[in-house]
Amino acid sequence: MSRREQLGQVVRFGLVGGVNTATFFGVYLLLHPWMPYFAAYSLAFLLAMVGSFFMNTYFTYRTRPTWKKFLLFPLTNITNYAVQSVGLYALVRWAGLDTRIAPLVAAVAAIPFTFLLSRRILVPRSARAGRPGPGEPGEPGASRV
Repeated sequence: MSRREQLGQVVRFGLVGGVNTATFFGVYLLLHPWMPYFAAYSLAFLLAMVGSFFMNTYFTYRTRPTWKKFLLFPLTNITNYAVQSVGLYALVRWAGLDTRIAPLVAAVAAIPFTFLLSRRILVPRSARAGRPGPGEPGEPGASRV
């Protein structure tokens, strides 16, 4: 993969991240008045993760979504969730940040981890090396979601 292609992925990841973060934050703010902040955060996170999977497969990495990738994708978000959750807790409890703003700040800290892990899961090793893999455009293989 050329540097230009890698840069394109990073830029597209940033765009998807912006849309995903806005979606997450909007859902969080809608749920926040009706449930505890951490429950609202968790539900918004799960909904945004499903959207993130499809935006990243189709747009960021230009690969086909498969059931295998869909089932593995949450693994990329475990680190993201952990970093954001610890950040959220610390920002609210120790830094006294407003519970409506803290999730947004915590999300920024998780961006580099999420990019590297999602690329590893969503882009087959062969495609990262410049060859289409099973289930990728030009290759028969995995079932699509």
